[in-house]
Amino acid sequence: MATDAKKLQPIIVKKIKKGGHAVHGGAWKIAYADFVTAMMAFFLLMWLLGSTSEGDKKGLSDYFTAPLKVSMLGGSGAGASNSILPGGGADLTKQAGQSRRGEGNDPIQKKMLAEAMKAEVAKQDAKKLASLSAKISAVISSNAKLAEFSSQIRLDTTPDGLQIQIVDDQKRPMFDSGSATVKPYMRDILREIGAALNGVENKVSLDGHTDRAPYSNAERGYSNWELSADRANASRRELVAAGMPDDKLARVVGLASSSLLDALNPLSPANRRISITVMTREAEERLMGTGRAPDTKAQEPTAATVSQ
Repeated sequence: MATDAKKLQPIIVKKIKKGGHAVHGGAWKIAYADFVTAMMAFFLLMWLLGSTSEGDKKGLSDYFTAPLKVSMLGGSGAGASNSILPGGGADLTKQAGQSRRGEGNDPIQKKMLAEAMKAEVAKQDAKKLASLSAKISAVISSNAKLAEFSSQIRLDTTPDGLQIQIVDDQKRPMFDSGSATVKPYMRDILREIGAALNGVENKVSLDGHTDRAPYSNAERGYSNWELSADRANASRRELVAAGMPDDKLARVVGLASSSLLDALNPLSPANRRISITVMTREAEERLMGTGRAPDTKAQEPTAATVSQ
């Protein structure tokens, strides 16, 4: 019976189900893609740095340091850009033999640059001439001889530069009457001024003037024009003797009575004078631009000059 009971006992089979792996998200794929992109960008950067010239690198550096300066000056280092201020290195869109339209030929840019340079030169000239004026004033006040004639030495700042005028006086004429012979005190004044001008880079204009009294021998062909030119040349020789280089003179002219200092009194002694103008760069360029070359000799007045 026991044997029959064992045979009738049901057989139980246990099946163990093994669970599968948990589902992972795709975040690692995104991280891997970012890593690959970053590595690609890094290698592209290294390749660009290796293939860029030192000049282009300097242009990039200059642009990020001072973009306005690069855009104004142009040249290498001011490359193609869609912004208002061009810059950022060489124009990578430019083929060999081609140039970007308007590159380095912008009239507004050129005008702005020229005006900025002109203003800077004028500023430097003003400082130099102010310093020279103070120097000459100090020389006059510290020199007993010159201090005595300080009333006859006039310093004025004009659009053309620093004007030093040595005017005549009824009791102290600069030259012998009707001649170009320099008086001793006039020689001292000219030589002190010449020494002061020795270290100045600017060009000098020297003009001789007379009053309107007619020259006694005018009918013989020698008039106030020749007299003023001879006096200007005599003054030039004294300045050069004091050490001022002869090539510093841009012009030496005789203007007779065409430019009176005291127009209300044409016969005033103050109209008889020597004008020494230390010119600004602008005045020098304007003088040279008229087509007249610098001349260290007195020029005989032309009809155009006489008409003044």
